[in-house]
Amino acid sequence: MKEATKQPIILDVDTGIDDAMAIAYAVRSPELELLGLTTCFGNVTVEEASRNSLQVLEQLDRDDIPVIPGAAEPLFRPPLKGKTVSVHGHNGLGDAELSEPKGAALDMHAAEFIVEQARKRPHEVTVIAVGTMTNMALAIMKDPEIVHLLKRVVIMGGAVTVPGNVTPHAEANIYADPEAAEFLFRSGVPITLVGLDVTMKTLLPRAELANWREKNTKLSRFMADITDYYMDSYTSFYPGILGCALHDPLAVGVVIDPTFVKTKPIHVQVDTEGIYSIGRTVGDLRARAEQEPNMDVCLEVDADRFLQHFLKRIV
Repeated sequence: MKEATKQPIILDVDTGIDDAMAIAYAVRSPELELLGLTTCFGNVTVEEASRNSLQVLEQLDRDDIPVIPGAAEPLFRPPLKGKTVSVHGHNGLGDAELSEPKGAALDMHAAEFIVEQARKRPHEVTVIAVGTMTNMALAIMKDPEIVHLLKRVVIMGGAVTVPGNVTPHAEANIYADPEAAEFLFRSGVPITLVGLDVTMKTLLPRAELANWREKNTKLSRFMADITDYYMDSYTSFYPGILGCALHDPLAVGVVIDPTFVKTKPIHVQVDTEGIYSIGRTVGDLRARAEQEPNMDVCLEVDADRFLQHFLKRIV
């Protein structure tokens, strides 16, 4: 594939285990040109997300891809949740024993990098945001014109038609900084929302991990070990499940092949004030919505076809 045909992307991560799978999927997909990994708080601290991102890139032998640290806390409020140790381990990568990365993160802020790339390649760059929305909100605050310069923002976040996963109503990435998500939703930038509505319909079977281990490469062993940890945590939340959902990888998959999902234009807002529903993504699902749609919301997914595509690329 010619370089010119690749889609330039920025992957905005809070690198835990499914972020690591998304990074590997993006790096190993020839359709994509990964300009950099911007990091934020969420599954782990922003410092840990940057370290983990560098470590994952080293497992992929791609330490040429820059890592750029960003937001360490929500825009306007104290953190609503801490690190997700029960899901991703104390280090965010299933407590895998890894050497400290040889490389270092860039000495600039993620928001600055997003603005720089949007201006350098107008109407070309897609940001895939699979952590909090804080870096994107800060980038738009820094340079509001980028809402017209970015090609699209693809978000792994929200739960428009289904229950949340961190509260009865809220999905974790939106809940972690609801004001940043609401600011982004109101910004006018083109958005595709890849939420729990579709990601919970995907399943990576635990049996696949044996195939990864059988390949016996540095990458396949690493991915099998951390994903095994992730699947164990899934069992505690969803008894009887034989695998895990592919949340962050699906957001990458939607950029590679939009036909993996079916979308509907919907006006979506984030509840930033509710006592029991803060962080809820509220879609106007009425036949006559009061406001014009502000994003495309993924509501259906061809889970089997996506899974097979993911498996061909991941290790």
